[in-house]
Parts: sequence; structure tokens; C-alpha cells
Amino acid sequence: MDLPVMPPVKPMLAKPAAKIPAGMQYEAKWDGFRAIVFRDGDEIEIGSRTGKSLKRYFPELVTALRANLPPRCVLDGEIVVTQEGRLSFDSLQLRIHPADSRVRLLAEEIPASFVGFDILALADDSLMSTPLGERREILVRALRDAADPVFVAPATQEIELARQWFSQFEGAGLDGVVAKRLTLPYRPDERLMVKIKHERTADCVLAGLRPHKSGEGVGSLLLGLYDDSGTLQHVGVSASFTMSRRRELMAELEPLTMDSAADHPWAAWQREEAHAESRMPGAPSRWTGKKDLSWVPLRPERVCEVAYDHMEGDRFRHTTHFRRWRPDRDPRGCTYAQLEEPVSYDLNGMLTAPPAP
Repeated sequence: MDLPVMPPVKPMLAKPAAKIPAGMQYEAKWDGFRAIVFRDGDEIEIGSRTGKSLKRYFPELVTALRANLPPRCVLDGEIVVTQEGRLSFDSLQLRIHPADSRVRLLAEEIPASFVGFDILALADDSLMSTPLGERREILVRALRDAADPVFVAPATQEIELARQWFSQFEGAGLDGVVAKRLTLPYRPDERLMVKIKHERTADCVLAGLRPHKSGEGVGSLLLGLYDDSGTLQHVGVSASFTMSRRRELMAELEPLTMDSAADHPWAAWQREEAHAESRMPGAPSRWTGKKDLSWVPLRPERVCEVAYDHMEGDRFRHTTHFRRWRPDRDPRGCTYAQLEEPVSYDLNGMLTAPPAP
């Protein structure tokens, strides 16, 4: 491989903002695996956000990229899996599997797509210093004949349309909106873009904790919500605390600590089949295949309010942010019914629309 921009390349990043800024280019924030794609003739490389290769996990994309990209180019984009008209991050995670036979099977059962939103090089030219506005025009021209499963991400300079996307696209499982200055060069690993994500709050049952890796204080709080059958489901964690607050939390929560999980709602967490029946901590990681055994059961008597961006199935997609304790709330009243459900939006309509410069 001999390109003007060579792997590995870390992608340009975004910093959070509370509202959509004016006077920029706007795109949807995709919920998938960030990927830098390199093509030099028949050679394809797919680099992850950390620079590691994703190529072996997506053989169907290697074929599609070879068929749809210019002969020599470098693109920034997102690998996604869509099911029933919306993004499915759970299904995408399944694609990271150590066994080649399983990888090939999943490539047929839940094939991935690539959504390109920036171009770093074309033919013999590096575009890293080229302003974003020009790079966007080059990207659209370069992929004008691309077909499913390779797409160009829709973009607009109209802030009202961006606000509409922020609300509308969430129903298809997208994360929010990304704003980029039209004069912006491509700067790897620098937070020069702006991301505006959805944030909501929910009252959750505190049902366990994991100690911090330092051995001091709380690493994360394990959160639960009751489903329609009255079963407490593990829905996510809250983990952003200062070290002093971690130590305070450990002391504060000590009276709720149980000697064992025998009488806990997640008592069956050690049985493999139990994880298929309900959601609880200690499930094997899709990335390592190993269980995390280091959680401490707490009596599910305390309620906390957390902020979250959106749901992935029946759990929080990302780590939540602790807001406050809710001593006025009954834990049994913490159910899925309180969660806001965005209006459904068919992602297929977005991906099949012709790209706009």
C-alpha cells in the first residue's frame, strides 16, 4: 500500500456542546464503529479509532469497499448495522468475534454498512489541509456511483434542518448531530468538531457497585429498572466521579452492602442461562469473552436520578451521568414506563437519499 496518507491514522474528534452552533456544516452523529478506510487498488485496510485493524471482522465490507471506492483513497466514516430501519449497536458488537467461521456467518446474517463523511486523500493528493467545505465536495464526487452498503452521510449548512435532524433521526437510533466548521482542515486526534447529543433523565434503582480499579472507592454504580413482570433488569452503570467522591460513596453505601447475592434480584447472575432470561451484571463481555465477577450486591432500596442520551433495546447505550439521589422515590416505581421513546424514523430513507454537497 502506497498512499499519500498511510495507516494508522487516528480520526478527528468532537467536543460536546449543549446546543447546535450556527454557521457550520451539520451531519447526523452515527452510532457505530468509527473507521478510517484505506484503499490502494485491491488492498483495503480498515482502521479503528485506536488505529487497530477492523478488516478481519467485516469481510463483506472489504468486498463492498473495493467495488465502490475510487482506486486510491482514504475515507473517514462509520461502520453500522441496520435492522428494521434503525441502527443496532448490539448487533454490531456481535460482529467482533475471534472465530473466523463465526465472523463469516455473521457477515451473512447481520451485514454491515459503511457511511463515509470525510475524505483524507484521493489518488496522489493528501487532503488533510484542504478545508472541510472543499473536502465535502470531493467526497460527494468520489462516491457519486457508490451503492449499498457504501453510503455518503447526508450533510447540510441549514441550521433549521440540523435541528429537525436532531429530533427526527433519533427514532432511527442515531446519536445526535455533529457540527463542523467549513474551513476546518483534518486534524487527527484533535477535538475540533462539535457534537450535540440527546440527554434525558431517569430514576433508577441502585442495586450494586463495582470497586474502582485503584482499590479505593466506587468504580461504578450498577443501575436497574423494573420491567412489566416485576423483574429488576440491569440497565447500565454510572461511573464518572472524582476520587474523593468515589471514597465517599463507598462509605455512604456500606450499610446497603449484602454479604452475598443469594437474596438479591440478580442472584442467578452466575448461571449462563440466566443472562438469556433477563439482564444482570456479570455477563461475558463481547470483546473479551470473560465474565466480570467483581461486583458488590446492594440492597435495592435507594433511587438515583441519572442523565442518559438514549436507549439501546432495554438498556442505556452509554454510561449514564449521576445527577442526584431521590429519597422521595419508591424503588418499585422505577420502571421502563418513565423513559421517553422517540418517534420511529426509517433509516433506509436517509441512507438511500442522494448525497447533497
